[in-house]
Amino acid sequence: MISLAAVITAGGYFYLNPKLPSIEGLSNVQLQVPLRIYSSDGVLMGEFGEKRRTPKKLEEIPLLMQQAFLSAEDDRFFEHPGVDYQGIIRAAINLVMTGERGQGGSTITMQLARNFYLSSEKTYLRKLNEILLALKIERELDKEKILELYLNKIYLGNRSYGVAAAAQIYYGLDLDELSVAQIAMIAGLPKAPSTYNPIINPERAIIRRNYVLSRMHQLGFIDTAEYDEQRNAPVTAERHSSALGLYAPYVNEMARSEIVNQFGDEAYVRGLNVYTTINKRLQEAANDSIWNGLVAYDKRHGYRGVIRHVEINPEVLAHTLQPEKAEPAADQATAGNNQSELVSVLNNDGNYGRFVPALILSVNDEVPADGHAADKAAADAASDDPRSATAMLKDGNQVRIPWSGIQWARKYISVNRLGDELKKVSDVIKPGDVVWLAHDAGSGWSLAQIPQVQGALVSINPNTGAIQSLVGGFDFVHSKFNRAIQAKRQAGSGFKPIIYAAALDEKYTPASLINDAPVVFEDETLEGEWRPENYSGKTYGPTRLRMALYKSRNLVSIRVLRSIGVEHALSFAQNFGLNRDELPHNLSLSLGSAALSPIQMSRVYSVFANGGYLIEPYFIQRIEDADGSTLFEADPAVACTSCILAEQNWSSDIVEDNSLAKLPKQAERTLEPRLAFLMNSILQDVILRGTGRRALVLHRKDIAGKTGTTNDQRDAWFNGYNPDLVANTWIGFDQLKPLGNRETAARAALPIWIDFMKVALAGKPERQLPRPEGLITMKINAETGLPATDEDTNTVFEIFRKERAPTVNTEATVEVPASGGDTTTIPEQLF
Repeated sequence: MISLAAVITAGGYFYLNPKLPSIEGLSNVQLQVPLRIYSSDGVLMGEFGEKRRTPKKLEEIPLLMQQAFLSAEDDRFFEHPGVDYQGIIRAAINLVMTGERGQGGSTITMQLARNFYLSSEKTYLRKLNEILLALKIERELDKEKILELYLNKIYLGNRSYGVAAAAQIYYGLDLDELSVAQIAMIAGLPKAPSTYNPIINPERAIIRRNYVLSRMHQLGFIDTAEYDEQRNAPVTAERHSSALGLYAPYVNEMARSEIVNQFGDEAYVRGLNVYTTINKRLQEAANDSIWNGLVAYDKRHGYRGVIRHVEINPEVLAHTLQPEKAEPAADQATAGNNQSELVSVLNNDGNYGRFVPALILSVNDEVPADGHAADKAAADAASDDPRSATAMLKDGNQVRIPWSGIQWARKYISVNRLGDELKKVSDVIKPGDVVWLAHDAGSGWSLAQIPQVQGALVSINPNTGAIQSLVGGFDFVHSKFNRAIQAKRQAGSGFKPIIYAAALDEKYTPASLINDAPVVFEDETLEGEWRPENYSGKTYGPTRLRMALYKSRNLVSIRVLRSIGVEHALSFAQNFGLNRDELPHNLSLSLGSAALSPIQMSRVYSVFANGGYLIEPYFIQRIEDADGSTLFEADPAVACTSCILAEQNWSSDIVEDNSLAKLPKQAERTLEPRLAFLMNSILQDVILRGTGRRALVLHRKDIAGKTGTTNDQRDAWFNGYNPDLVANTWIGFDQLKPLGNRETAARAALPIWIDFMKVALAGKPERQLPRPEGLITMKINAETGLPATDEDTNTVFEIFRKERAPTVNTEATVEVPASGGDTTTIPEQLF
């Protein structure tokens, strides 16, 4: 009988062995690892892929974790040759005694063979293949490598593969941060990941965990005291997403799309690590400034109402608000049921970014003791104002909403009209209302609502084009449209610097006088008569070019463009990376009718910020394979090569491995240095004395920029910079609706830019563009633009290119209106 069994076994071996898969590549196997996106400072921003896995070397896995798995799955792992014959015998006896196939005898090596090469079906043929493969693996690999592969490969539930991923998903911890009980919980999962899942089956998970702890105790891996303590530990597992250290979902999607375009679906399993140019500190500042800025705009225009209203049983509400009045023993269960009933109202309401849903339980309309609410503005803001509301959150906790967090919510009527000021809480909310709440560490809870308006922010390094931060909307989860990249909106007055730079490139100087007067155009391309006007509706007569730009005078801009010619302006716009064929070919170009994206505007203003070089924005710095090898490294053309060399501490005298360090590429200079310097000087005046004066709160002299507001305030921009950072903010409705009569760029977009730059430039020394040769500074008459005389009292200093400095005898022309709205030209001392 034994001989017959031996013959059958030998026959099976010789029949199956040639059909077994090769395991030559097992020692260098490429585990399926998700695509990961990182910031420039190495902070994880995103992860894409079905399987969550973080491969670890065996020495990186705590010894106690290894011992826990050996205790649970294969305590004789280091003794058997890949097949535990004692376990197989136990399984065979079980089959004979019960007629059922059991789990016995499946070693770690056999599980590894099954996970890599075989299905999980329970057949005798598969089991035999598994045994033969295990023996083959043990001949090829040492025990340590087998254990390492197993601990990285094994499926542990909730899309986690390997122990490192499981530690993160169940506990949000690294391997070396786990307790003994948590280690045992993870080690108990391979047997049945769903059955013993501590999140959905905590009772069964505890049984399995304690079994593992008992085996660890029996094998001497933990002592009795540790065993007794850990077996009584509570279940602390809960679902954790990947340990993201930075929220940048719009950048993540940009990176994912780009990588999948290059690598196909393999990108999701290859273990690629993508390092972006995003700076963690600046991205967090961008997130905060866009969120706060859009919420602030929305609050200025009133409250559109609660999410919904539900009817609440008065008795349930009373017991919930005053549980102390219930009988301690008899009504404890009732009180719990009451709370559960109220919490269930919010079951289908998830958080919206930083906003949380809440159910209003009660309102207090009591006015301050020292007078009527309507007459006491000081009392309105006081923290002890009794007017308030009580709300229940999804977790059952009750919170107080003070009057200071409610009084903003006057009724929305239109973007230009609000309802009456609130006098009491019940003017806006009542018990049973489901609302959004926001929480601030300083002021506490407040009523909130989801803005309908949208916004975007992009910041880039003007020297290299590296995108430092990017936000494409209010909330990515609810709107994945990336307005920073995909939305093209009219640039408004933010386009004017291109027109003025083109003018300076021609015959104009910063002191040139242009008449700010009414004008009427008959232009077929503009579909009829066009009567442009300044935002204020006023005109100011002859105006120096510098002032016209920093005051954003529309009528002057139109005259400048008409003077230099639309064709010249279109060609000149190409110096800023713009396609002339995509720009309007008429005088409306002077007022920013061109539709551009925030990233395009960032590139435009980088030319001013870096002294006249055209750079290319980019956001992927390098791509690494799973083994750390570099597949791609960005090599941007830069404005200042010496700056990059200084950052890299590069010296041409240093030669390593017979090769010089790689020199950075020089970006194309598209603006003459003196012209770039003049434009930078004028754009600094936008902040010093023009439409960007709010930015003076930053107390810096090296910042510059331009506001941009389109017709009917449909778009509001601020495009600003210093020599080290360009940042562009945009705010508007996706549906091209007006923002409101008073919502100019200075009010809607500039505060967002200020909040961002306050963080971005904190601790950074001021830095001015170097002054190129060939410029002179001259005192001029502020009204005529001519050199100042001793008799002049209204004088300013102005910068000129040496060959274009004005003289007293220089003549030019200035346009002034004649009767009938036409224009005529008269001689004037202009240049």
